[in-house]
Amino acid sequence: MAFRKLLQERIEKANPRRKLTIEEVKRLAKLETIADKHRRGENVQNRQLQKWLSKEEYAQLEYDWKEQLELRSELKDKPSDLMRYEEKLREVTFNYNRAEGYSSKGKHNTAKTFYNKSESLCEDALEILQEILHYDNSLRVWFDRDIS
Repeated sequence: MAFRKLLQERIEKANPRRKLTIEEVKRLAKLETIADKHRRGENVQNRQLQKWLSKEEYAQLEYDWKEQLELRSELKDKPSDLMRYEEKLREVTFNYNRAEGYSSKGKHNTAKTFYNKSESLCEDALEILQEILHYDNSLRVWFDRDIS
């Protein structure tokens, strides 16, 4: 602990920080309150943001928000081929979860049936994925990792 304190003192001596003005302390406290409110999922009013952010910061916030809205609208227009693939994945997950449930209850034969069904559906999903990417390589952008 003493070493850490000594290290912190040396850092502060080498890189002295200026003291915040009363106005800056007030602004920092208010922005921290707004950030906490946002983290909790509560609404933050635009006029509050306009009051406590600089014009440049607020303009950047507006730009980022518009970009986010555009991204969200693009994601709504998902190609039907991808929706077919996702539906198959939902079936895989459903059957696998049923298998896990039966297995935990000691119904191993029934679980095996659902595990096999899940594996078969997984193979179908892989075929669908390979097919749609073969015909339209641009669909790769919809995935969160490279598809090989």
